[in-house]
Amino acid sequence: MIKIFGKIVFVILIIVVFIVMAAVAFFSYLKYRNEHYWKYAEPAGEIERKYTAFGNYDVSCVEFEADNAAYVKYEIWYPSDMTESNHTYPLVVMANGTGVTASQYKEVFRHLASWGFVVIGNEDANCRTGASSAAALDFILRLNEDSGSDFCGRIDTDRIGIAGHSQGGVGAIHAVTAQENGDLYRAVFAASTTSPLFADVNVLGAEWSYDMSKITIPCFMVAGTGKGDAGTAADRTATEGQGICPLWALTENYDAIPDTVDKVMARRSGKDHGDMLRYADGYMTAWFMYYLKEDARAGEAFFGDSAEILSNENWQDIKIKTAGGR
Repeated sequence: MIKIFGKIVFVILIIVVFIVMAAVAFFSYLKYRNEHYWKYAEPAGEIERKYTAFGNYDVSCVEFEADNAAYVKYEIWYPSDMTESNHTYPLVVMANGTGVTASQYKEVFRHLASWGFVVIGNEDANCRTGASSAAALDFILRLNEDSGSDFCGRIDTDRIGIAGHSQGGVGAIHAVTAQENGDLYRAVFAASTTSPLFADVNVLGAEWSYDMSKITIPCFMVAGTGKGDAGTAADRTATEGQGICPLWALTENYDAIPDTVDKVMARRSGKDHGDMLRYADGYMTAWFMYYLKEDARAGEAFFGDSAEILSNENWQDIKIKTAGGR
């Protein structure tokens, strides 16, 4: 009896060890996929493939302690040759999703920096007001004026963009429309921005309310068709099935932006809310390459009769409006 019991315990231990090893392997695989997401994003268009891939710049990262407990620190990714060159670089500020701080998606910063951008973010887990993005912008602009900083004179202050995901989409919009330094931005990208309905019905609170009619710079908005983003509600009157960024909300936000502004909306087919932080990165990069680096090829993803995104099987529910008739 004792021998049988011992064998049972031994078998159970083997099973437990196997389960633990399988779990470790699985989470290691997920970590690797996230850190190298551009290898798995499955871009379909030529331009989307180009800008989904890692860029030509080697990149470096530096951190600075923030003077605000909620922000914790500023993380800045940049082309490694910046300190040895006389060039200036466009800047992108990143606004975090709920509870997803900059250190949790540093690979997105790294990817964008590899295309020749300086990218800054912080650890604010509740960035909806745009205040932490405004503080990040002020911080790096002070470094740009500090003769003792490696960033002195390296930021092209005429070429600044901002991107945000989920709550960060709200934060990016507020950074542009409600913060004192909002007029410094030249382009905005918002992924899976939290539906305005949740502010309107006071589910999340007034700080989540935003006004897209105040957008005066080129704006690219995306969301996923998965249930978390899309939900099942057809419009804002539905009392059930409201997704985080449903089609009706994306369209309402798009329509609210003045037609005097370049604007694009699109949904990534088969992807859900959390995916949009990384799976839209190819076109996000192209958006900033076009507006902050005047890369004409990148602009062909969005503009013209044969704009790539219009025929890209990855994307649906696309709307494009250009102020300049491109």
